Amino acid sequence: ASATGASGRAVMGWFGFAERGLALGIRQTAVPIGGVLVALGLPPVVEAWGLRGGLLALAAGCGATAITGFLGLREAPTSRDELDDLANPLRDGRVWRLSVGSGLLVAAQAAVLGFVILFLHGERGLSTAAAGGVFALMQVLGAGFRIGAGRWSDHVRARIAPLRQLAFALAVALLATAVLARAPLGLLLPALVAAGALSLSWNALSFTAAAELAGRARSGAAIGLQQTALALSYAAAAPVFAWVVDAGSWRLGFALAALMPLAGAILLRRLAL
Repeated sequence: ASATGASGRAVMGWFGFAERGLALGIRQTAVPIGGVLVALGLPPVVEAWGLRGGLLALAAGCGATAITGFLGLREAPTSRDELDDLANPLRDGRVWRLSVGSGLLVAAQAAVLGFVILFLHGERGLSTAAAGGVFALMQVLGAGFRIGAGRWSDHVRARIAPLRQLAFALAVALLATAVLARAPLGLLLPALVAAGALSLSWNALSFTAAAELAGRARSGAAIGLQQTALALSYAAAAPVFAWVVDAGSWRLGFALAALMPLAGAILLRRLAL
C-alpha cells in the first residue's frame, strides 16, 4: 500500500504540471502490467513448484523491485516550509469528494476485473486459459489507456473533465455488457473487454488530481487517503456484486455496476481542476 503514495509524491516532486499526468499514467501502468505478469506467469510456476514456489516467486519480484528502487530513486529537492500542515488533506473537502467519487469508479472495476474469469468460465463456458487471456487483454489495454489518459489530461490541462468522461464511457460499456450478457461471445466480448480496459483507465487521473489538490508537500498523504478509500470501496463492492449476481443474475449485476461510475461522475462535477 505504501508504494502508491510514495511513488505519487516522487512524480509530483520531479515533474511539472504539464508532464505529471503522463508521468503518473506511466507509473500506474505498473498495476495492469503486474496483473498480466501474474495472470500469465504465476500459474505455470505454481503448477511446477506448488504454492510455496509461487509465493517465493512473488517475494523475489518484490525484492528485485526494492533493490531497483534503492539504486534508482532519489527524493526531489524540498524546502522546509513545504513540510508544514501535512495533515491538511484530511481536512480538505475536495480531497474527500475526489476520494468518494473515485471509490464509486473502483466499485465498477471490482465488478469487472474481480469476476470476469468466473463469469466467462462458469457462465459462458470458456476455458480457464481463454478466460485468463481475456483478463490479460483487459490489463494490456488498460495500461495503454492509463498512459493515453495521462497524456490527454496534460494536453487539455485538466484532470477532472477527462476523468468524468472516462467514467461516463465506463458506465456505457458496463450497460452494454449487461444487455449482451447472454448474447453470442462475438458481441459480448468487445463490450466486456472495453469495460475492463476503461475500468483501469481513470486511475492515474484520479491520483494526479488528488496530488495537485493537496500540493506537492502533502501529495503523499492525499494519495494515501485516496488509496484507502479505493481499497475500502473495492472490498465492499466485490461481495455486494457477488450477492447481487447470486440473488439475481449477471445481467442485473453488471447493470447495477454501471450506475457506480455514473454516480461518481456526477459527484465529481463540482471539482475544478
